[in-house]
Amino acid sequence: MVNIEKEKNEDVHFIRVEGDVDAGSSIHLDNAFKEVLEVGESRIAVDLTRLVYISSAGLGVFVSYLDEFELKKIKLVLFGIQETVRQVFDILGLEKLIAIAENEEEAIKKLNE
Repeated sequence: MVNIEKEKNEDVHFIRVEGDVDAGSSIHLDNAFKEVLEVGESRIAVDLTRLVYISSAGLGVFVSYLDEFELKKIKLVLFGIQETVRQVFDILGLEKLIAIAENEEEAIKKLNE
């Protein structure tokens, strides 16, 4: 089960993910990204501090948007990834494709670069 909240703080759009993102719930994450794209956001920070588990389907959502974000010059930073989830990102080499920050403050700094 996943819970996704979206909020805008100044010029950063936050997507906050809580729970498990698996094959059944990854559609909710996908919809959150679609909504952000529809409103034309250019800076997205994804808060994963309450993400407990992510499957390959969930990871696929992030990867599926990378080309579109690059094309539209949208900056994406993930932050607050718990160690067990971080290991999955590292094993797959996603830290080379997606900016990852330790916390919200660092994520905002990366988005300002």
